[in-house]
Amino acid sequence: MSVWDELTGQSEAIDVFRAAASGAAAPVDHTATHASTGSGAMTHSWLITGPPGSGRSNLAYAFAAALLCRNGGCGVCADCRQVAARTHPDLAVLSTDRVIISIEEVRTLVSSSQYSPSVSRYRVMVIEDADRMAERTSNVLLKALEEPPERTVWILCAPSEADLLPTVRSRVRSVRLRVPSATDVAGLLERRDGVEPETAVRAAREAQSHIGMAHRLATNVDARQRRASTLDVALGIRSVPDAIMGAARLLELAKADAEAITEERDAEERESTLRSLGVEPGQAVPAALRSQVKTLEEDQKRRATRSLRDGIDRILVDLLSLYRDALLIQLGAGLELINVAIQGELDALAERTEPAETLAVMDAIAIARRRISHNVTPALSLEAMLITLTHSTNRKATP
Repeated sequence: MSVWDELTGQSEAIDVFRAAASGAAAPVDHTATHASTGSGAMTHSWLITGPPGSGRSNLAYAFAAALLCRNGGCGVCADCRQVAARTHPDLAVLSTDRVIISIEEVRTLVSSSQYSPSVSRYRVMVIEDADRMAERTSNVLLKALEEPPERTVWILCAPSEADLLPTVRSRVRSVRLRVPSATDVAGLLERRDGVEPETAVRAAREAQSHIGMAHRLATNVDARQRRASTLDVALGIRSVPDAIMGAARLLELAKADAEAITEERDAEERESTLRSLGVEPGQAVPAALRSQVKTLEEDQKRRATRSLRDGIDRILVDLLSLYRDALLIQLGAGLELINVAIQGELDALAERTEPAETLAVMDAIAIARRRISHNVTPALSLEAMLITLTHSTNRKATP
């Protein structure tokens, strides 16, 4: 067993990091960049890029464990278990549930990076969603990347290199991940989570190989039902009033999904915070400690905002898969469908529309995603998208 065993579909990237970890006993090369570093060389800063769900953060922590473990990432020792729990003394993690990473958070992490390792050869700094840093925040990080301590290693994660400043990209070695196959993801669900093969394959396919979402669909009945309801809403729209009501329904589903993700975590965080402050369950929070509880609640509200936005985007991605399947049927492409479970509904949808109209709907969904990412009111964006859907999907039936 090793820390690499639970990674899937990224053999080339794993080979790069495994080779780097194996040679990590040598001094870190602070002058190497992603353009000049050999395939097996160790360097002081890394950037892992890839589409959502490709396993960026999982690979980052596997590499961190391999660097901090005395056995090169055995997966079972105290070091590996501490990395998995994010409690290793030489591991610092910056992840955010908010829309952006604040400059104060990066300054704190940069300050922490100056310390020498306490128990391992390296001190590892991981930034998930590094694309959520504003330019000013990125410049704070840039100074740390330009003049790093000898035994500090930075690992950044982002969807693509273009999401970071050119000056930051020039200081890191970039490793690109690809979308794993549905077969690879299904195999991971079977091995790691004990999911039945049929359920694992369906979840992997419907999640479009997004590892985290596939896990959720495979292990959570409510998540599967919400996805099915999303597709039912789109398939049932025939008029503008249907579109208005459908938009409200989709927003309701997104909110339910977001609440399901955050509710349990919020309760656990609050309980943990009160326990650390010495407040017993059911006891009123003393006035001197209320500011800390209020800060936690504000962070949770910001996380809920991001979770809702992510939930809406997941719904739109599911709708894209629906019309992608319809288009493949219309074109007779012969490629594997994502929503095989509703083959009959897909055939009916493909029959009553033309390929050009299906493409128009897919464009409308893409526009809605962009609008929501730019803070346009979600309800209005969804309504506009679904009204376009009614015009396109009903045109063929109009005399």
